[in-house]
Amino acid sequence: MKGRYNLDIIQIFYNNRNEENAVPMAKYMKNQFPFLGLKKPDRTALSKGFLNEKKKDKEIDWDFIFRCYELPEREFQYLAIDYMSKVANLFQPDDMKKIEKLITKKSWWDTVDAISPIVGHIAMKYPEIKETILTKWMESDNIWLKRVSILFQLKYKDKTDTEFLKKAILKNANTNEFFINKAIGWALREYSKTNKEWVRSFIENNKLSKLSVREGSKYI
Repeated sequence: MKGRYNLDIIQIFYNNRNEENAVPMAKYMKNQFPFLGLKKPDRTALSKGFLNEKKKDKEIDWDFIFRCYELPEREFQYLAIDYMSKVANLFQPDDMKKIEKLITKKSWWDTVDAISPIVGHIAMKYPEIKETILTKWMESDNIWLKRVSILFQLKYKDKTDTEFLKKAILKNANTNEFFINKAIGWALREYSKTNKEWVRSFIENNKLSKLSVREGSKYI
């Protein structure tokens, strides 16, 4: 029944494709992925019933998630991540290997940044993964794993592990990679809403890109 229900939502998405929307949506993502043309409000409406049922799952439906990642249209990756958000409490440290595969598959900022808070949720519940997994991501050759290691604490506020944030930023600060420098600035900007003095001191005492400084200094 579960498999049939999963196929139903896939067919529902296909049945509601909008070619007029698909072209500009693909263009916005640099034409890296085909789109069905389902904007977020449409996707939300079409998947609401499905996700309300799926959030009752007792274990992660990895078959569904990977099926969505195998399909070419980008909206299916969004659907997989929407599902993951609904069942975030089910994730265990052992799931991080599979999440790493998702981050490094069909990678771009849209999916990576949507997975990042799910990683943050897991790390808050199981802080040991910072040392066992996220430190390795920080040192990875893959820019998207690096980006998540910088951004996963974005909503932590006063629970931010500043030592880990500092380590993740400084490990990756000496780069011309836009998506890393942007992430550094974003992480600093967000944390400055909680602790302006820490961010101000960090920016003043460390060599960061102009982009990171500009982004990180916005609220200080």
